[in-house]
Amino acid sequence: MTSTRTDHDLRTCEAAGSAGRGFLLPTLSSRPLPRWLTTLFWLNLACQIGIVVTGGLVRLTGSGLGCPEWPQCVEGSITPTRHQEQSWHKYVEFGNRTLTGLLSIVALALLIGIIKGAPQRKGLRLPTAMVLFGIALQAIVGGITVLTGLNPAIVAAHFMISMLLVAASAWLVWRGREGDAPARLIVRPGIWRLAQGVAVFTAVVLLLGTLVTGSGPHSGDADEPVRLGLDPRTISWLHADAVMLFVGLVIGVLVAVRLTAPGTNAPRAWTALLIVTLLQGLIGYVQYFTDLPWVLVLLHMLGASLLVASVTWALLSLRVREDV
Repeated sequence: MTSTRTDHDLRTCEAAGSAGRGFLLPTLSSRPLPRWLTTLFWLNLACQIGIVVTGGLVRLTGSGLGCPEWPQCVEGSITPTRHQEQSWHKYVEFGNRTLTGLLSIVALALLIGIIKGAPQRKGLRLPTAMVLFGIALQAIVGGITVLTGLNPAIVAAHFMISMLLVAASAWLVWRGREGDAPARLIVRPGIWRLAQGVAVFTAVVLLLGTLVTGSGPHSGDADEPVRLGLDPRTISWLHADAVMLFVGLVIGVLVAVRLTAPGTNAPRAWTALLIVTLLQGLIGYVQYFTDLPWVLVLLHMLGASLLVASVTWALLSLRVREDV
């Protein structure tokens, strides 16, 4: 019974993959969302990735305490003041804070858009509302980061929440194209479990990356940097070893899906993930051996966001949903 069902799922997804060959995301369902709503899904993802990059710019320019108070920028003023001692750093930090408002507007517009423009897609409402909640939580953690003088552990939590929001937003982009039937696997259970292991190990790699950051030179405060006290060389190589293991796991799943699910979105999605992973690893090694130039560190942060989105899509490519 299980074998028959899996074969049926494979044939279904092969047909969909043939229709949408050349695309990473699944083919549109027979009842696609309005184009303006699809644009909002993508805009939400782009904004989540964008604020990671601008947040990195705040840290890399030493502007983390450009606004030393929270939720105010400086005592008595929400916005930077002319006579603040933080010079141009105050504008960098305040600009990043302002983007949180933009994220909230986009997420709220997406939630309203789903309710009004796609009332049949009730399953997308709660996940979108959770993204909106996550943005609020992120703002609070950002405030705690400032009030604790950029404590590297809080900074790490701030980054990890951003990665969860990127994953959730990438999930919404994928789900916006699918039908609403229950998800059904197109691969054997063992391959699915290995892919889930890749997703879990992604969190390990990212967490080790935050430890590297918390031990390195880019603290976010050029005057009084606070560090974790770990040996940067040791933690960097531990992070690199984890990345090597991660690459091996990705290759393992890629080989498996090429053999068992050809013609579907899965081989393309896992190939894309491998490419992003290798590029991210290359940037990581180059930045390490060139003493962490801020441009490469910023690209590495962008790469982390793209990696999370790619892992999300690769995992989702292993099952199919039809219209109901």
